[in-house]
Amino acid sequence: MATKIPQPETTSARDLHGLDPAELLEMYHLMLTSRLLDEQEMRLKRQSKIFFQLSAAGHEAIQVAIARHIRPGSDWLYLYYRDRPFALAMGQSPFEHLLQAVAAEEDPASGGRQMPYHFSDPALRTVSVSSPVGTQYLQGVGTAEAGYRAKMEPEIRKLIEDFEDDEVVIVCSGEGATSEGEFWEALNTACNLKLPIVFLIEDNEYAISVPVEVQTPGGNISRLLAEFPNLHVVRCDGTDLLDSWAKGGEVIEHCRKGRGPALLHAHTVRLNSHSESDDDRVYCSAIERVERETRDPLLRARTLLLDEGLADEDELESIAAKLKEMVSQASDRALEYSQPGPETANRWLYSEEVDPTSDCFDTENELREEGSDKHTMVDLLNACLRDEMERDPRIVCFGQDVADASREEILDQVPGKGGVFKVTHGLQRRFGSCRVFNTPLAEANIVGRAIGLAIRGFKPVVEIQFFDYIWPAFQQIRNELATLRYRSGNDWAAPVVIRVPFGGYLKGGSLYHSQTGASIFAQTPGLRVILPSTAQDANGLLRTAIRCEDPVLFLEHKHLYRQVHNKGLYPGDNFMIPFGKAKVVRPGSDLTVIACGALVKRSVDAAKIAWERDGIDVEIIDLRSLSPLDMDLVGESVRKTHKVIVAHEDALSFGIGAEIVARIADQLFSWLDGPVKRVAAKDVWVAYSPQLEKATLPQVDDVLSAIEELSAY
Repeated sequence: MATKIPQPETTSARDLHGLDPAELLEMYHLMLTSRLLDEQEMRLKRQSKIFFQLSAAGHEAIQVAIARHIRPGSDWLYLYYRDRPFALAMGQSPFEHLLQAVAAEEDPASGGRQMPYHFSDPALRTVSVSSPVGTQYLQGVGTAEAGYRAKMEPEIRKLIEDFEDDEVVIVCSGEGATSEGEFWEALNTACNLKLPIVFLIEDNEYAISVPVEVQTPGGNISRLLAEFPNLHVVRCDGTDLLDSWAKGGEVIEHCRKGRGPALLHAHTVRLNSHSESDDDRVYCSAIERVERETRDPLLRARTLLLDEGLADEDELESIAAKLKEMVSQASDRALEYSQPGPETANRWLYSEEVDPTSDCFDTENELREEGSDKHTMVDLLNACLRDEMERDPRIVCFGQDVADASREEILDQVPGKGGVFKVTHGLQRRFGSCRVFNTPLAEANIVGRAIGLAIRGFKPVVEIQFFDYIWPAFQQIRNELATLRYRSGNDWAAPVVIRVPFGGYLKGGSLYHSQTGASIFAQTPGLRVILPSTAQDANGLLRTAIRCEDPVLFLEHKHLYRQVHNKGLYPGDNFMIPFGKAKVVRPGSDLTVIACGALVKRSVDAAKIAWERDGIDVEIIDLRSLSPLDMDLVGESVRKTHKVIVAHEDALSFGIGAEIVARIADQLFSWLDGPVKRVAAKDVWVAYSPQLEKATLPQVDDVLSAIEELSAY
């Protein structure tokens, strides 16, 4: 069962910690406003005038109390979906919250995209709340890390907006979220770097229906963390206003003075069900429900005011009447606002100011090749990173094994790692350990921190060591990174580049070093997905990825890293290729093959054989960009050749080829003189045996057979 809750003193004449009556009355005012808003939204939900409802009832005291120690517009907040009192205490209005509840287009937090309690306010540095549990921890760590790194690099500091030496990050959650691995990953980095971040755990002892003793060994998260290195752990009664104020001030001051991270374990109660979609009577006993009512923070605050003579019954009744009227009027006013128009459904997926598909990012025809030596894809990726880091001090590169050596004192004794494929080799020596550094072996940690750094103004270029191991970061990529701009109504963005070695054809790569699966990410709205096949294309597309304002998954095919056929001259430091611009790598008139990644060269080789042996003139298109697709070039080619094959390394079923074929059938059917064919991997894992790998992945002969078969149709 849960451990005993810390009990503050309960005698009259309590220590008010220097708080004057006006401050205590203001906190009570905020607590009551939050409770009345909850009750009003419950009524609106029952009337079907809003569509979802959550509640902060039982959490009010700790939130309004700790908020007194926050500097609005200076400190950073990562709230969670039970933090209405906190948001009100920072300066948001009941009317703003009700606009979100009715899904109004004028909802300042999301423009009608997010459900109630998902607050956002750039002016208050309140980052857009999302629904996934625990994802905010790592982003908060990344934002705190931004200050840590800005202090180390004067050039970075100049470019970070309104940076303050003693700013603090506060990340809130319930106790259930501490079961998520991202909580522990966040603690790991926060404590290693001694970051100024407060983890506020609002422990109401239930994660929907699951009690705390099932979530946490011993039922007490702060006890588990008591000996965690560099973490200042404090406990309080989160239903008691004075105890919450004192302990909240302690942890904020600890972080503001640069002493490292702190965790405040606030014991609260959940007075209502998890949401209006839940009924806690089916899992909470009547006795338990009655007992928690005795710890109602609003009633305890009212009793405090009366016992200390800070207000009388008439005064408190007058406050309640005025607040009820204010909430009612705000509700009536919010209901007058309309929802977003259907024509706005696709807004805010991507930056509306910086368009990486535009001509502004197209210098391909102005190519200024330098030198006479051709370079591998690894070389030109490294060159692009070097050039861009020289251009923009905000760019940081990190991931597993990305640095030359984490122990700087040995850099002059070792050649340096610089990535398992050497793409980042030498960058730490050139730009320092503040900008190029290693991370723990934790993929969500890498992406979550990158989001937090990007929110603070950095330009993170991170590496996931192998595509096969990207999945622990999928939650951060799909539910956080790709949704941030959309869900915040264009107020927040995280222009992160995620570099990922990708694909097979390795002879021995086996199941966990040969995976593809680009179509899974290409289905993610708000995410750009890029797959170059040549060294120069990799250089130009990576530069576009870094300079654009959208999140980008940049797939680097391992098999193509050091091939001879795709080498290229260094194209200069301003060479860019826009996203969504495919390329004809072999013109032809009889048949089109649309390819990407490692299948481009195999398709070219097959086309050469088909021409030399059978006189079949095949046009080859290298997609280069998977999201967005260049259907204009595809259409131009199909209208010329009237026959088309799509060749890719992904499995045949549900791969990127299925999408392209569907679009061709929909948009170009009348131009076709034959069925649209696909060449792809078998629907099976890539095996360690080279013979099985060859049988699984598409080869030149597979493309050639498809060409011959379609040509004869």
